[in-house]
Amino acid sequence: MKKVFEKEFRGRKIVVEHGELAKQAHGAVLVRYGDTVILSTAVVSKTANILSDFFPLMVLYQEKLYSVGKIPGGFIKREGRPTDAATLAARMIDRPMRPMFPENFRNEVQVVNTVLSVDTDNSPELTAMFGSSLATCISKIPFDGPIAGVKVGRVNGEFIINPTPDELENSDLDLTVAGTKYAINMVEAGAKEVSESDMLEALMFGHEAVKELCEFQEEIIKEIGQEKMEYEHIELDDDLVNEITELASDKLDKAMRIHEKLEKYAAIDAVKEEVVKKYEEENKDKLTDEELTLLLTKVKLILENIEYDIFRSITVNEKTRSDGRSMTEIRPLSTAIDLLPRTHGSALFTRGETQALAVTTLGAINENQILDGLSLETEKRFMLHYNFPAFSVGETGRYGSPGRREIGHGALGERCLAQVMPSEEEFPYTVRVVSEILESNGSSSQATICAGCMSLMAAGVPLKAPVAGIAMGLITSKDGKDYTILTDIQGMEDHLGDMDFKVGGTRKGICSLQMDIKIKGITKQILKEALAQAHDARQEILDVMEKQIKEPRKEVSQYAPKMETFMINPDKIKDVIGKGGDMITKIICETSNVETVNDVRAVKIELEDDGRVMIYHMDREVINKAAEWIKNLAREVEEGQIYPAKVVKIENFGCFVEVWPGCEGLVHISKLAKERVEKVEDVVKLGDEILVKAIGVDNKGRLNFSRRDALK
Repeated sequence: MKKVFEKEFRGRKIVVEHGELAKQAHGAVLVRYGDTVILSTAVVSKTANILSDFFPLMVLYQEKLYSVGKIPGGFIKREGRPTDAATLAARMIDRPMRPMFPENFRNEVQVVNTVLSVDTDNSPELTAMFGSSLATCISKIPFDGPIAGVKVGRVNGEFIINPTPDELENSDLDLTVAGTKYAINMVEAGAKEVSESDMLEALMFGHEAVKELCEFQEEIIKEIGQEKMEYEHIELDDDLVNEITELASDKLDKAMRIHEKLEKYAAIDAVKEEVVKKYEEENKDKLTDEELTLLLTKVKLILENIEYDIFRSITVNEKTRSDGRSMTEIRPLSTAIDLLPRTHGSALFTRGETQALAVTTLGAINENQILDGLSLETEKRFMLHYNFPAFSVGETGRYGSPGRREIGHGALGERCLAQVMPSEEEFPYTVRVVSEILESNGSSSQATICAGCMSLMAAGVPLKAPVAGIAMGLITSKDGKDYTILTDIQGMEDHLGDMDFKVGGTRKGICSLQMDIKIKGITKQILKEALAQAHDARQEILDVMEKQIKEPRKEVSQYAPKMETFMINPDKIKDVIGKGGDMITKIICETSNVETVNDVRAVKIELEDDGRVMIYHMDREVINKAAEWIKNLAREVEEGQIYPAKVVKIENFGCFVEVWPGCEGLVHISKLAKERVEKVEDVVKLGDEILVKAIGVDNKGRLNFSRRDALK
C-alpha cells in the first residue's frame, strides 16, 4: 500500500513515497525535492563472504538524460559509462554511509539511485543521498543510520542551505556536509579563500540542517521500517586471541617502530606470515580444508587487530608516530620545476615518500571539454587529471581507464586550483593539468595540488595566489576518551586511523576541503583543532614552494601557443569569415604559410558572437599578421576622412583603390581631379599611391572615394 510522507525543509518541500515502485527491492523510496525525483533502492545478498576483509558495498548514481529532456550525444543514443559527475555523486553518497554498517558485516549491499527528473534548483545528488539512507534504513539491512547531507553556500555574508545554481554563482563557498543526527562524518568543499573560523561556522550551520533531515527519516522508519536481518560473521575465540597476542604482540610492536615504509611493511608481513604458517602447519592434518581456511582467516584477523591496537597505543599514549615524527611535523619537502623541456609547464613535488609530477598544457578555448550530463554546465576550460599507477606503491596492478578513486582525487585537486584560476577574459586558454603519482605513502591528492600549482605558475598561468594542500589524521584511543590529531598523515596512519581530513588553500584562506572518517562522527572541537593545524602546515609548505617559484611567469613557454585577443564589430564577423569560409581560410593559410587549415602549423582563429577574436600560434609574428588582416577587414571607413590608398584596378569610369587589405572602393573619373578628366590613365596608373576622401556608399553597396576632394 502506498504511503506518502511530506516535510517543509528550508522553504522547499520534500515528499517521500513508499509502497508503489520497486516493491521487490529490500528497501525502496521515491523522493521528490521540488521537481527533482529520485528512485532509491537497497538490496542485500543472501550470503556473506565472511573470509573477506572487505565490505562489498556498491553505491550507484544513474544519470538518465531524459530527466532533463536531453537525448544522449554521439552515435549510440543511450547512456553509456557514468560521467565523472555521476561517479563523484556515487562516491559522495558512499562515504558517509560506509562507516555506518557493522564492522563484521560481509553481505554484499547494492544501493542504486535512478535519476528520473531533475530540477537544477534542487540538488539530485543530495536527494539521492537522502533516498539512499532511507531505503537502507527501512530495509532489513543492518545500518546504523540515518544519514543525510546538505549543501551550504554564503552570499553577502549570509549562509544558505541548498543554494540554487544562481546563488552559487555569487557564493564564496560551496560546501557539502553529511552525517548523522549526532555528528558530521563527511565534508566536501570548494571555497574562495574562506577563513578557518568561517568554514567551521559553515560546517556547524550545515549540520543543524542535517539533523532536521535525519529526524524526518526517523519518523518514516518508525512507521514502515523492517526488522533487521541476522547475518553470518566470524566469532573470535578469547583463547585464540590471547594465544596469538602473546605470540606476536612484541614482534609486531618492534616491526611497527621501524621508520622506513617498505622496511616496516616487510617486517610486519614477515611476523604475520610466520604466525599464519605456524597455525597452518600445526592444523593442516587435523582440519578439513574449509575448517583450516576459517582458522587461518581468524588468525589473520586477530593479527590485524593487534597491529591496530599497537598503532593506536604508540600514537595516542606515547604521542609518537610510527616514522618518528612529532604530531605536527611535516615530512621532508622538496620541489623542482621545468623538468620536461617541451611541455608548457612541469613541476615535481615530493613530501616524504609521496611524489607527484604535474604537467600543464595550454590550448585554445575551443579545445575545452564538452559535458553531456544533467547539470547546467556544458563545457569546462580547466581540467585536472590524476593518475595513480601501481608502481607508485611498489606493486603490480591493472592499467586501464581511471577508477573512482582517480576521478575523485582529480576532482579534489581541480576544485582547489579552480578557486585561483584566472577568468576566461583574463587568460583565454583551455588549461589541462595532469598529475602523475610516481611514489605514494599518503595524501597524493594534496601533493597533486602543490605540484599542480607550481606547474601552472611555471607555464605562465596568472594564478591569483599560490595554493598548497595538506592531509590531517585522527587517532582515537581504544575507549574513545582520548584522541590525537596528526599533521601530514602517511599511508599507515590513513589505513589504521579514524579520519582523513584534506585541506587546500592559499595563505589567506581555504580553497578546498574533504573529510572522510571511519568512526560514527567527529566533534566541533576536533574539526577546529584539525583546521588550525592544517593552517600552520599550509603556510610551511607554501614557504618551500615559493622558494622554488614565487609567482607566475609573465610569458607562456616558447612551446605553448601565444595568444592575442581583441574585439571587432559583431556585424563584421561575416566579412572575416567570407563566403563559404573563403576569407578566414585565406587568412589562416597565407599568414601561416600552409596549404590547408588542418595543418598542425596553421594559426588558430576563434570568433565569438559578441565580436571577440582570439588568435593562437607558436610564432608571435604569425599572430600579428593574422590580427592585422582581421582588424583591417573589421575596420570601418569614416565618411569625410582622408586615407592613403593604392590604385589596384583601372576601368573606363574610374579606378578602384585599396585603402587597406580587404577594404576597396571606387574613385569615379569625375572625382579624380579638379579639372575635367578624359582618360583615367591621364591622372593615375596601376600601383600609384594617392590620397582619397571617403564620400559615402553608392547604390551597389560600394565605398566611394574622391581624390579631388582630398586635394583640397
